[in-house]
Amino acid sequence: MDAALEKLLPAAETPPTSIHGAMRYSVFAGGKRIRPILCLEAARIFDENISAALHPASGIECIHTYSLIHDDLPALDNDDLRRGKPTCHKQFGEATAILAGDALLTLAFELVGATPVDAERRVAMLTEVATAAGTVNGMVGGQMADIEAEGKRIGAKMLEYIHRSKTAALIRASVTAGALCAGAQAKDVTRLRKFGETIGWAFQVTDDILDVEESSAALGKTAGKDIAQQKATYPALYGLPRSHEIANELATKAIAALEPYAERAARLREIAEFLVLRRA
Repeated sequence: MDAALEKLLPAAETPPTSIHGAMRYSVFAGGKRIRPILCLEAARIFDENISAALHPASGIECIHTYSLIHDDLPALDNDDLRRGKPTCHKQFGEATAILAGDALLTLAFELVGATPVDAERRVAMLTEVATAAGTVNGMVGGQMADIEAEGKRIGAKMLEYIHRSKTAALIRASVTAGALCAGAQAKDVTRLRKFGETIGWAFQVTDDILDVEESSAALGKTAGKDIAQQKATYPALYGLPRSHEIANELATKAIAALEPYAERAARLREIAEFLVLRRA
């Protein structure tokens, strides 16, 4: 994935160098590449040649990185640390950070649209990714609801909406885009969409848990921010023991959706287990 991103992102020397330097700084600042890897492994179920899927996978990583750049801005989460390094706005200034995020979002759709598959698959992937990044049950909508819930007592239904929108939606799109890219049939796309949605939800519940249980050094970002900002989280609503149970229950449900693919989905199954069992 790093090799693909290195090739597909504009070079740091390409004018205007300031924006391209900031984009590359954030994309290559670290991170597990979970979303693009999910995209590649979903594609592998249906086609061993996953080279075409590097385009949507790279685009999705650009969207994820843009969301982190903007999340860290003073107007939102106001964080100075991301992946163990100074956040984009701390390194380059707020104006450049905002534009770097905008540029990565725009580049994402250029990359997905340039995927070397037939037009029908490209359109399906673009629709899937755009919906997941948007406001109706998508990432931006979830982020808005997350901000509005700060300092308030919210119920389980709203907490589920926030988590399934702000985090699970893009993970769902990662898996679905991979399946679409590889030519999966409609019933398989539906099954993989369910897997992605559920494991994405489990992933965010686990993130909530790690914010409480891990240090800033281990997380690569400021620990305890959820509590400090009175965020709507699973530990805040359910407590840590029940939150662990919920994450495991969701992971089990997600993995069950992969049963028809047996060994073809072995890597995807292992990644799903990692997302819940991981420490920072």
